[in-house]
Amino acid sequence: MTSATAASPAPPAAGPLPPEPMDPKLTWIQPGGGVVVQLELAWGRLRRAWLKAVRPGYVRRMAALRKGDFNPCPHDVLDPRDLKFFRNQGGYYWEPQDDPFRWRDGIPFARVGLAELLVFSVLTFGPAAALAAVLAAAGDPGPLGWMGWVVVAALAVCGALIVWFFRDPHRAVPVEPGLVVSPADGKVVSIDELEHDEFVGGPAVQIGIFLSIFNVHMNRAPVAGRVVGLRYRAGKYLNALRAASAKENEQLAVRMQETTAPYRRYVVRQITGAIARRIVCWLKPGDALARGERFGMIKLGSRTELVLPREAGLAIRTKLGDKVKAGATVLAEYAAPAGGADR
Repeated sequence: MTSATAASPAPPAAGPLPPEPMDPKLTWIQPGGGVVVQLELAWGRLRRAWLKAVRPGYVRRMAALRKGDFNPCPHDVLDPRDLKFFRNQGGYYWEPQDDPFRWRDGIPFARVGLAELLVFSVLTFGPAAALAAVLAAAGDPGPLGWMGWVVVAALAVCGALIVWFFRDPHRAVPVEPGLVVSPADGKVVSIDELEHDEFVGGPAVQIGIFLSIFNVHMNRAPVAGRVVGLRYRAGKYLNALRAASAKENEQLAVRMQETTAPYRRYVVRQITGAIARRIVCWLKPGDALARGERFGMIKLGSRTELVLPREAGLAIRTKLGDKVKAGATVLAEYAAPAGGADR
């Protein structure tokens, strides 16, 4: 850890902060856009037209179960799938027991990446299977035949990497009080002391985590807390290993505060990389999160930073080069205050 100043306690938070207004740049959960997202939205238009024409009873039933007082989407909302990209805007929703697609949250792949998983699987496994069938039928053992099998293998490997990238495994989240868990999988590449962080309100520690294309890319809450606000900034796509990427790349900062005293404040910053150019975050101000709860992802290699208050009783439990797992690895711990239990 690099030290900017001598350790000193951070000023105590006065209490719960009111939610900030929603960042006007965050009109949906993937502010950077993307080709696959546009394909999925186009498919949604076709799906809604089909449902209205063929399944009017289903449409009426889902409308009767729907909660909320306004439509947050630029299109009709017939069932929970229509809210996928606009769930950070409030408005319509369905109770879990009324959502026929809730089961998708239990599959071991990122739900917000299923469209990419499907498209890239078709673009890799599809040609690999077709070429393999042609080569097998031809039975050509010559150089061209062997080269064709090399192409088949390369396409299959690329497809397998895409599948591996979008995995979303279960995590056992530690429950002991005072713990701060990692918001991302990857490698700890920086641990810096900050003289002052504007949101934390005093001295802070910033931990940077690099996510390669081989890491799980779901982001999770470091503590149990409530979302105070979100700040999005468009930017470059520098290599996420470079320190400059934290300042110049596209990023989204989640500003959150513990739900109980002493109401410490934290920032989790999602930062794109040279390959990853799609930040996803479905939070809105006022949302409550459990420690280790999923709240977004960054599609392909990227960087995640955690800013936490530096105060008496803080112990950093990680070091440079450590491999960490979101929601499971303890990055820091706050000691219980003298004479009382911590949170």
